Amino acid sequence: MDNVRFGVVGTNFITDWLIEGARQDPRFELSAVYSRTRERAEEFASRHDIPHVFTSLEEMAASDLIDAVYIASPNFMHAAQSLLCMRHGKHVLCEKPLASNAVEARAMIEASERYDVTLMEAMKPTMTPHFLSLKDNLDRVGTVRRYFASYCQYSSRYDRFKAGEFPNAFNPELSNGAIMDIGVYTVYPMVVLFGRPDKVSASGVLLSSGVDGQGAVTFDYPGGMQATVLYSKIADSRLHSEIQGEAGLISLDTINRMADITFTPRAANLGGGKSEASVTENISATALKNEYYYEVAEFISLVLDGRRESAINSHAASLTTMELLDEIRRQIGVVFPADLSPRLEL
Repeated sequence: MDNVRFGVVGTNFITDWLIEGARQDPRFELSAVYSRTRERAEEFASRHDIPHVFTSLEEMAASDLIDAVYIASPNFMHAAQSLLCMRHGKHVLCEKPLASNAVEARAMIEASERYDVTLMEAMKPTMTPHFLSLKDNLDRVGTVRRYFASYCQYSSRYDRFKAGEFPNAFNPELSNGAIMDIGVYTVYPMVVLFGRPDKVSASGVLLSSGVDGQGAVTFDYPGGMQATVLYSKIADSRLHSEIQGEAGLISLDTINRMADITFTPRAANLGGGKSEASVTENISATALKNEYYYEVAEFISLVLDGRRESAINSHAASLTTMELLDEIRRQIGVVFPADLSPRLEL
């Protein structure tokens, strides 16, 4: 194959954004769209010039019109839809979070191995040139003492929730809530950079619907390193994220959409009367493409090379992150229906 023919599941703004970035890769071919309603599918297909429309996911997965599927449906559907597509030999790029819980994530990884197809979580920030530059410069901070990440954004749907409505963003039936929606952005890069912590200590605000509105988590790593993450859908924050080391500091403007990354050596090492501000170095990369291009380009390369997983957004990174999210939810008291009655068919 010289290109990969995609079918998309999910006709929301996330899919719009991904298509825009993906089309910067000449190997990307958009062949089909699935929606439960034909009207919605045809409207989306017309807007994006997609030749084939399906209202049955089974039929699209079985079709020889596509090679891979991008899944951007509600969280609780990720595992079942991914498993269906992989059973039909289709490669799967699945939106974050990969699944509702670690049980589902393990089943998805097992299916990738059983059917010899690519499975990758569409965690965008860790695929960008900015994150790769961060990784390349990480040794400059010396012994890492703390990873700190913050993503707090007052949800546009929270006012509706407080008014007595029940928007999807705060619905446990859909495996939603703050940790699943935006908290995952603070945890996933930590796992990619530092692996699995030894201990998790979480607290948060449990909303009346049964999902979390915000949370604060501390992770203890071997050797005395600690990681702290803050996330919220009920309050805003402008805190930068940081990686603090004995020899210096890396600062990130935002953890979910990295654009401005700097390195500052420790003040005691500066000498010559220099200030920290004068020696702070911008280590941001030059991103020549749409931010969604990079995850799709990585996925397409995996498919064409016959590899089942990415070296960065790896199966291990996705599973470890999911296990940590499970533990955070357990400590806060968030339980999804998907936790109680998993229905998984490999």
